[in-house]
Amino acid sequence: MYAWIWRHLPGEWQTKTATALGLVIAIAVVFWYVVFPWVEPKVQFDHGVVDRPSPSGSRTPG
Repeated sequence: MYAWIWRHLPGEWQTKTATALGLVIAIAVVFWYVVFPWVEPKVQFDHGVVDRPSPSGSRTPG
């Protein structure tokens, strides 16, 4: 797949390298500012799964 992309980029190896780097940066920016903020509310890694003891110290069975 990467060889196919490399063959289809225009220019010499310097131009191909710059174009490929620009594409990688553009894709990373789209993920950082569009995809990740959209996914973040749906995948909540910051919520713990361990029960905290109640302030009175008693726990409910279950």
